[in-house]
Amino acid sequence: MSDVGILSKLSESLRVKWRERSNPTRATGGGKPNADTEADQLYLRARVIARGGDSDMAVRLFEDAIARAPQFDAAVEAQAELLDMTGHSDEAKAKYTEARSIRAATRQGPPDRPFAVRQRGNFRSEISAYDTVLRSLKKNALPYIARGNAYLTSGKPEQALADYERALKLKPGLLDVQAIKAEALSAMGKYDEALTTIDAVLTARPSDAEALSTRSVILMGLGRPDDANADLNRQLALLPTSQAAARACIALRLAAYELAFAELDSVIARQPHDPYWRLYQATARMRLGQPPASTPVVAQGPWPAILLAFQAGQASEQDVMAQADTDCRRAEAWFQFGAHVASRDLEVAKRHWRQVVDHAAPSLIEHAAARNELKRIGG
Repeated sequence: MSDVGILSKLSESLRVKWRERSNPTRATGGGKPNADTEADQLYLRARVIARGGDSDMAVRLFEDAIARAPQFDAAVEAQAELLDMTGHSDEAKAKYTEARSIRAATRQGPPDRPFAVRQRGNFRSEISAYDTVLRSLKKNALPYIARGNAYLTSGKPEQALADYERALKLKPGLLDVQAIKAEALSAMGKYDEALTTIDAVLTARPSDAEALSTRSVILMGLGRPDDANADLNRQLALLPTSQAAARACIALRLAAYELAFAELDSVIARQPHDPYWRLYQATARMRLGQPPASTPVVAQGPWPAILLAFQAGQASEQDVMAQADTDCRRAEAWFQFGAHVASRDLEVAKRHWRQVVDHAAPSLIEHAAARNELKRIGG
C-alpha cells in the first residue's frame, strides 16, 4: 500500500472513531477521559509486547494502564482483543462491554464548537498510528494535522500545538490549521497569542462560523464578554434554523433564554433521551420565571441526573457536589445553584456565578452564561 493509501486508511479510522464517540443516541456523562503519560507509556509498551507474542504480559500491562486511567477505553478494548485471541472469551466479552460503557459515558463537546474540539476521549491508538505514518511522510503536513487533532481531542493541547506548527512550516497559510492552532493556544491559556492567530483567520474569512466560536471563547477568557457576545451573535446569524442544537447552545451562552427555550423544543423532539437538553430547557424555563414542567424526574443515574433532581427539589447542593468530581461538573453545579436562587437572592446567585467565571474553562457554556448573567445584574 502506498504512503498516501496508508494515510487515507488511518484518517478514515480516526473519523470512524469520532463518529462512534459522538453518537447522539448514547447516554451522556460529564467527564473527559484523560489518561496520564504513564498510562500511555504502559499502553504503548503492551502493544509492542503483544506483537512480540507475550500475550500474558501484554494483558497485565494493559491492566496497569487501566488502573492508572480507568477511562482509557482504547486500553480496555486492546486488552479485550488479546483475551479474545487467547481463548478467554468470557473475560473478553466483559472487557468489550466495559469499553463500550466508557464511550457511552463520555459526553461530546457542544455542537456550536468546531469539530475537532467537540470530540472527547483518549486517542492514544490513533496517535500511535500517525506516529508510524510520519516515519515515512515527514514532509507531508496532513499527518501532522491529523495527529495534532488526535492530541487535542485527548486533552493534550501542547503536543497538538507542536504538530500544528510543524504543519504550518511545511504548508504556510492553511487557515483551517491556524484556526485549530488558536484552539490549542486557548486551551493552554495563551489567549493573547490565540486571539492574534484567530483574528488572521477571520480577516480572511469573516463569515467563518466556527472561527467566530473560537474567538468568542478566547474573548471570554480575556474577560471581554461584550466582544465575545458580538461574535456569538454573528455566529448565530450564520447558522441555519436546521442546526437547532448549535443555535440552542449559542443562546445559552448568551443567556438568551427565550431563544434557547424555543430551539431546545426542536432539539428534544429529535433527541428525547439526552438529559442535558432537558436540563438546559428546565434552566431556561426557570430563568424565564415559568413553572417547572410536569415531566417526572429520575433522581438516580449518571450525571447530570443529580442536577435534574436538584432542579426538582429532590437533591441538595451537598448531594450534587458529592457527584461533581470534575472541573466541568463543578462548574455546571455552581451555575445551577445560581440559577436556582437568583429569583430570591441575587447576592447568593452572584457568588455562585462568580465561581463559574473564576474556575471554569471559557469554552464551557456555563462560563459564558455566567458572565452574561453577572453582566445583566451588575455583578
